[in-house]
Amino acid sequence: MADAILKLAYEVSRVTEEKVGLIEGVMQRTGVLALNARLEAARAGGAGSAFSVVAQEMGAVAGDIRGIASALREAVSTNIDMLKRAGSEMQFEFRGERLTDLARNAIEIMDRNLYERSCDVRWWATDAAMLEALANPGSETAAYAQERLATILRSYTVYLDLWIADRNGKVIAHGRPDTYRGVIGADVSQCEWFQRGMAAQSGDDFAVCDITTKPLLGSAAVASYSTAIRAGGRRDGERLGAMGIFFDWAPQAAAIVKGVGLSDEERGACRVMLLGADHRVLAASDDRGLLHERFSLDTDGSERGWYRSGNRIIAFAKTPGYETYQGLGWYGCIESRIAPERDGGLD
Repeated sequence: MADAILKLAYEVSRVTEEKVGLIEGVMQRTGVLALNARLEAARAGGAGSAFSVVAQEMGAVAGDIRGIASALREAVSTNIDMLKRAGSEMQFEFRGERLTDLARNAIEIMDRNLYERSCDVRWWATDAAMLEALANPGSETAAYAQERLATILRSYTVYLDLWIADRNGKVIAHGRPDTYRGVIGADVSQCEWFQRGMAAQSGDDFAVCDITTKPLLGSAAVASYSTAIRAGGRRDGERLGAMGIFFDWAPQAAAIVKGVGLSDEERGACRVMLLGADHRVLAASDDRGLLHERFSLDTDGSERGWYRSGNRIIAFAKTPGYETYQGLGWYGCIESRIAPERDGGLD
């Protein structure tokens, strides 16, 4: 709608300028004719006096019409400028609201994805093989737990690995021993995922950590989920150890930011991002600044919205959470460049 208004405004301006120009051209010719007529009337003397009056009046009429044409050009120009500004503002408003909706959609998709991870960890922590490996530690129970973890990983390809650690923080089993060597026996007692998982108040609770890189997983970026493994699989059972599951962040997040519903034209002008609570770039459609850039986002205390900053529109939406996953204060964010070559235009 805004584009149509702007196109109409430019077309009205063009046509008005063209037609007023034609009127002025005709009046200029009329003025020249009137001047020539007065000269001829003067040359004719008394016989041409009546014709002189007519010629003089023709010149006056031409002058009046030139004045009207000039006033028309000024009036139309002023109103066209107002119409252009209104159309441009409508265009920005429409684009800003659209990008805000898309930013919210991106963070909602991620929220739902991560909610499923919170369900996974609580479910798998009650698996009989995990319980047995911690309740009756030994090579056989650990091997069986490892086999079960490997089976899970063959179906759930969004994970890099799944770990079981005893109450002292020693990893006793994981799902990919052939890929990630050195995990068995690792001390994770000081790791956030282990400490927070062990601190879960009941089997219904879980911990989720912000995106970090894991050296034991090839320094890959992961979202870590954990919970305590409890005796008998009971929600109030004694804590025997902890399960940690490591979501393969990079490809899953990239699929979301690169899959946002932008047009081809918009895609070339936009950078779609997932930002942490501290505005750290967790994912970006251009793959720049991942996990180290802090994007300059000014929310002004709002959970969603958009604003202009120089030659950019910045749209954002804070995580709403999903079901029992409350989110970590992340944002969906879209940065869109404004085309400099067109007044009020957008890329």
